[in-house]
Amino acid sequence: MSTLAKITSKGQTTIPASVREALQVSPGDLISWELEPGGTARVRRVVPLDLEYLQAVEALLSEWTSPADEEAYCDL
Repeated sequence: MSTLAKITSKGQTTIPASVREALQVSPGDLISWELEPGGTARVRRVVPLDLEYLQAVEALLSEWTSPADEEAYCDL
């Protein structure tokens, strides 16, 4: 699929509706530009992290951070 968009003098462009739909992005969402060899770029939707969930997981994992645990698992 190829879609054209014009770049303004400020370096801005409008993401065509078909591309927004394919990426499942809407106003306020983040996208990532990944530069690839040969002068191409890949655009991806950035999936926000659920920080509350990650903090809860981190709290559970902290029970395995004692010096005895470090010694027992240091070679893994």
